[in-house]
Amino acid sequence: MNTYLIRLQTLFVFLSCLQLGNAQPLNLEKPADNLAAYIKLRASLNPVEQPVFYAKGAIYAYTPEKPWQHLFNFEMYNIARVEKMNGDSGYRLITREMLVYEDPETDSILTEWQNPFTKEKVTVLHVWNDPVNQRFFNTSFYVPYDDNGNGRICMYNDVTLSYPSPLPKKDWPANSRSDVYQGAELFNFFCDKNRLLKKKTENIPADISWSRFSDFLPWMRMSSLPGNLLYQSRGYKMKSWNELPKKIKDFVLANHPEYATAPTSFETPNVTSWKYFKKVMLEKK
Repeated sequence: MNTYLIRLQTLFVFLSCLQLGNAQPLNLEKPADNLAAYIKLRASLNPVEQPVFYAKGAIYAYTPEKPWQHLFNFEMYNIARVEKMNGDSGYRLITREMLVYEDPETDSILTEWQNPFTKEKVTVLHVWNDPVNQRFFNTSFYVPYDDNGNGRICMYNDVTLSYPSPLPKKDWPANSRSDVYQGAELFNFFCDKNRLLKKKTENIPADISWSRFSDFLPWMRMSSLPGNLLYQSRGYKMKSWNELPKKIKDFVLANHPEYATAPTSFETPNVTSWKYFKKVMLEKK
């Protein structure tokens, strides 16, 4: 009887320790915990789910010594799923994303655009980036964060870019300003702190702000003019593609219906809007 009681007490102690361990919140200063938090915020730890981040905003043009111009509105989304890598070493984030350029007054999706700088009418090329994939490792991952108070937290990522352009100027004189692509994409993800740090949660609601700074787009044919574009947007996480605005879903189904789901496998290299422009132009030739 004493042996039985001792075993029973040992089991109770083990279960209590296990429950206590599960109750401990994630520590965002630890790479593995930081990654788990980011994945449930950015997408979902459940590989079956395919959350969508949707955002809408405006695009402004800067040219030296002239007023800023509101050129476009836009809507965009990224649809994602996550896979664990072998040996629980980290995660694969598997996504595709689209963005449509809209009239700044009516929000109608554009097909052509009268360039106010060059007076040329050009064909609008919307963004269809597939794939947009990333690998994250438990031992080296860290996304910075701010405790915003009132039970809110923000994980953020400021991505500054400088790399050889897919559109060398000698080959694309009307579309490319330089042989180097330079820009920046700035992400802020806002969520409930307790949900983020709770180990049992797999997928949590979140809001997003996204800004982008870049050269003029290749299809604008403004390579010889100084200036840049500034994108500013805000949005939120959806449970699925079905929650998107009807206008966006209709446009996707009419043009690229595969964007209703995340990709089925991890592929490289990633596609960017500059690479997509090059692909479309070469196919036309």
